[in-house]
Amino acid sequence: MDIAMKSTLLHLRFPFSWFLLPVFLFSLSFAPNISPQRLLWVFVILHLLVYPASNGYNSYFDRDTMSIGLLKNPPPVNRSLYFVALLLDLLALVFSVLFINITFGIMVLVYGLVSKAYSHPSVRLKKYPVTGWLVTGIFQGFFVFIACYIGLNDFSLVQALRPQILTPAMLSSLMLWGSYPLTQVYQHNEDARRGDRTISLQLGVAGTFRFSALLFFLAGTGFFTFFYFAFGGRYLVPLAMALTLIMAWFGYWFYRAVQNPVHASFKNAMWMNAISSTSLNVFFTYLFLDSTQVLAAFA
Repeated sequence: MDIAMKSTLLHLRFPFSWFLLPVFLFSLSFAPNISPQRLLWVFVILHLLVYPASNGYNSYFDRDTMSIGLLKNPPPVNRSLYFVALLLDLLALVFSVLFINITFGIMVLVYGLVSKAYSHPSVRLKKYPVTGWLVTGIFQGFFVFIACYIGLNDFSLVQALRPQILTPAMLSSLMLWGSYPLTQVYQHNEDARRGDRTISLQLGVAGTFRFSALLFFLAGTGFFTFFYFAFGGRYLVPLAMALTLIMAWFGYWFYRAVQNPVHASFKNAMWMNAISSTSLNVFFTYLFLDSTQVLAAFA
């Protein structure tokens, strides 16, 4: 494999899709009309095409020299990364229209355009701390949840705009609003060098952790309240177990980073991502299997 192709594959960061999988699984848990074919296509379109395309496109314009998500030492980008990212976006759009529906295809297109606006120099939402934070949380959370619900069930947008669907969609954004600043906390020097005034850079290391702690508290309260009214006490214990694992690592990292900012590092941020995404992926997978009676079928 030549150097240019290896660099392109690394910057697409396919494994990073694991960190974004909880929203798909959460939406899947509320899907009443899924089929194996649509489930597979929605998963492939988002996690093997849309997200890697966004990663690659952002990397191309960011041209990071220091650590970014899952790449401790990112290699120099090349022109092929730009074209591969656009090709993946095009494939995602074509497959969405062919195998899902037009509404899902439009949402995939909108997501792709917004992700490009995040890093493209003509817009670069990343340099606006509050706007970049809000847009990222809305589109990676609420918007993707609704898109998955539409795609998995072959529904229209109107069928998705119901309180019992809008509420978990907003909870997805609330959790992401808490976690997103932590993904920027080790990039302050790089962001400052480029002139990107991210929300984490504005808050500082200690401020980032305090801000995320507040959002995590609100998100946790929202999740427990929603699950209590939606399912009674049925899933509160496994939900508590998942969130406890996340908060245990967060609390440990919070304490160490406030004592010494050197601990607000790439390695610890990746551990935070891995623990939180894995805990939620396991919980939402269990929620899907149990709530749809898949587990009962094998009992």
